[in-house]
Amino acid sequence: MTYTVLIINSILLGIGLAMDAFSVSMANGLNEPDMSASKFFAIAGTFAAFQAAMPMIGWFCVHTIAEAFSAFQKFIPWTALILLVFIGGKMILESGKASGSGDAANANDLFIQGIATSIDALSVGFTIAGYDWKAALAASLIIGAVTFAICSAGIAIGRKFGMKLAGNASLAGGMILILIGLEIFITGVF
Repeated sequence: MTYTVLIINSILLGIGLAMDAFSVSMANGLNEPDMSASKFFAIAGTFAAFQAAMPMIGWFCVHTIAEAFSAFQKFIPWTALILLVFIGGKMILESGKASGSGDAANANDLFIQGIATSIDALSVGFTIAGYDWKAALAASLIIGAVTFAICSAGIAIGRKFGMKLAGNASLAGGMILILIGLEIFITGVF
């Protein structure tokens, strides 16, 4: 495989994998339209780190414990659904208490969101299983970089609309997370 093919494939994988993280990033931006630059980069960076790590973990599993990983795959949609419904429900409940602008995910919520939106990227380890470890690492880093860019755009879009929605932002963000969880579940199970 040429480096050009590796780069193009990795960018396309990154775009496909980052769509859930994009939506959750948008919900975070919607929930806290006046977030600081450090929080903005922490959110995009967290999603990028998870999206980069998961394919490498999947690659490692394929090369070491493939049978156990195959058994785990059927739980991926359930795990994502539970995590995103939990966080989304929490945001909806807190929307009734908050007035005005809310806060985007705290560190714990962001960690859970990172897992929930990237858990499907574990299966990319099967896609890149034929790569040597250097190529797999390069692919994972490209996926992470693409995710960072896409999530940055999602946060920016969410922040723009968050200013317009003000008090309903947390409610809208929570509903978006629950819908994303349902989408991951439905596409993963059916």
